[in-house]
Formats: sequence, structure tokens, C-alpha cells
Amino acid sequence: MDLKIFFSPLDADIFSHIKHSNSFYKSIKVNTEAMPDYEGADIAIIGIEEERGTVSNKGTGKGAMEIRKKLYQLKKGYGSYKIIDLGTLRNGIDLDETYGRLSEVCHILIENNVLPVVIGGSHDLSYGQYTAYENMDKLITLLNVDAYLDMEEGVSQPAHEQHIHKILLHEPNFLFNYSHLAYQSYLIDQTAINILEKLYFEAYRIGHLRSNMQDMEPIIRNADMLSFDITSIKSSDAPGNAKSQPFGLTGEEACQICWYAGLNEKLSSAGFYEYNPQHDDENKKTASVVATMIWYFIEGFYHRKNEQNFKNNDYLKFVVSMPSEPETLSFYKSKLSEKWWMEVPFPRGKEKYARNCIIPCSYSDYQKATNGDLPDRYITTHAKLI
Repeated sequence: MDLKIFFSPLDADIFSHIKHSNSFYKSIKVNTEAMPDYEGADIAIIGIEEERGTVSNKGTGKGAMEIRKKLYQLKKGYGSYKIIDLGTLRNGIDLDETYGRLSEVCHILIENNVLPVVIGGSHDLSYGQYTAYENMDKLITLLNVDAYLDMEEGVSQPAHEQHIHKILLHEPNFLFNYSHLAYQSYLIDQTAINILEKLYFEAYRIGHLRSNMQDMEPIIRNADMLSFDITSIKSSDAPGNAKSQPFGLTGEEACQICWYAGLNEKLSSAGFYEYNPQHDDENKKTASVVATMIWYFIEGFYHRKNEQNFKNNDYLKFVVSMPSEPETLSFYKSKLSEKWWMEVPFPRGKEKYARNCIIPCSYSDYQKATNGDLPDRYITTHAKLI
């Protein structure tokens, strides 16, 4: 399909000052005079100017271009880049039409093994990113990084404060798991956390994440989709947001999450939302932080090791006897990366769960099993499978 009808090209003069042959800009194909062909690409950058979904953070529509200016000046990283920039997605007549356009574009790219990276706009656009998976005949896991839960209800609430609630209620339901990282307890309603727990979904506050970053890696490695709200980064590192907070992720922690996400072979789309240049400092510090996050995400992508075939000789299998049901637990350890996975058998007749039955875990999960205790990851995953 010709994606040209959805996009406006970028002004080449914006990047004309970038001369270094090893710059990021010189290593990719950008929609300036002609739309680059997405077939054969690895990653496609999509700029968004839609901001009708926010009330408190107007100005996010200008974020994509500022991020590009910082990103494209960086040096090319590892690997042979096959990256394109499709330009700016044209807004629809209303929000729902913009969601639909983003959904259709992302769906086409994902179906062609191209990973869309969405930049700019308000966080409610992640709904369009999510619905791209609707007709793919698979259940997916959504990873959301945000200081807020965005589970408000009611027509009076702005879209960017209720898009997660909208995703949870979306029909048909193809959401297998939802993982939320870096929420700040004093900004959210505890009843929303209770709802997530009843659905066997995961939510980790900023303090837990910071003290257990290595344990967050298996959660990030299990995601099909990443949605990153810049509000989750503390204001001293990323002031470019009307709701930025004095506490939150550091820029380094945000980059580490993006590195893990890039390495994740399951992950097939990423979005970076809520950057507002109007609230940034004169040097556009926040744009630099987001650009570096995207750079690390791409760096992780080009370091992927194709670790998905658990039957080959690149894995060690450990079978642990348990004192009660289940009688045994099976673990897999990669000889290449030393990462761990755990098998959670799915019920007969529910083959749609097959791709979710071997889940990322940590060495501590294996240790817990050897001590006769079921890992929490097993319990929550099993509850969703039955």
C-alpha cells in the first residue's frame, strides 16, 4: 500500500546544516522530496502533530520536529541501518480519525516486519498504536511507562488521561498482559491499582523500579508494544512537559529501559509521547533526552540475538521438581545472553495462548523454584491462561 497519502514530507532545510557523513541523518532515508519505500526497512519513524487529546499539555504537536533535530545530529550507532522517516502523519478530521490513521499505518508496517517508532503528540495516541494489532490473530502484551495510570472515566476527562481505560475496555479484546512501569503513588488513585491487580496485570512504582532495575528487564522483554510518556522522567532531566514532576526516572534510567526494549525480539512498535517544546529550556534539554532514548532503543534493536527457538543447542533446559502442583517447572537459559525464560503450560484447546506460554524471567525466579516456591510470574501468567 502507498503510505504517501497519510504523510506530509519534511522540510530538508531543517537538516541542511548536518554535514557529517557518519551522522544519524546521513545514515537513514527521510521523506523530504520523495516518500522512502518501507519494504525492506527495519524501522520507520513517524512524526505526530496531533494534540487534541490533551488539555493541560498543549504544544505536544511541535515535539516531533524538535526531537528529530537532536536525534539526527547524533552519530550513527551499531549495525547496518535500514531506517526510514515517513514524515508527519496528517491529522484526521477528529481524534478518532487520527487514531485510525495511526493504527492503519502501524498495522501495515508491523505486517511487513517494519518496527514503527512514533514520536510527538499526546499520550492518548497510544490507543491508535495499540489497535494496529487488532486483526493480527495474536494476544499481545503492552508495556506502558508513565508517572500516571491514565485510567480516568467520563466524557469530561481529556483523552490523554483515559486512554489506558479505553484500551482495557476495547473490544475485541486481544490484550494478554499489561505492564506499567514508574508510576508515582501520590499521583494516582489506589483503586486503579486494585483494578490492575484483579486483572492479573502488573504495575511498579518508581521506587520499586529504581531498586530492582535488573528485575524489570524480564518485564520489558515480554512486551509487544512500548508506550513511553515523557512525564515519567523527572523535571530536572526533562522539563519539557506541563505535568513534569520533581521526582521520576533519570535520563539514564529512561535510556536503560529503551535499551532493554530495543533488545526485545517480541517488541514490534514503540511510541514516545507528551514532549512539549513550549515547556523545555532554551537548549531543548528534553528533546536531547528523548532523542538519546530513541538512539538507545535503536542500538538495542541492532543488537538483537534472535533468541526465540528454545529447542536448539543455544539453550540449557532446567527442570525443577516442585512439592505440589505443578509437579515440575521448566526453565531455559540462553548460552548467548545468559537470559532466562520459564514455561507455563497452556490448557488444551487454547492454542491462541501458545506464544505467551514461555515467558521471560530472572535467575531469582529459578532460585525461588528450586526452593519449592512458585514464582509470582508463573502464578499471574497461569491465572490468565486458564
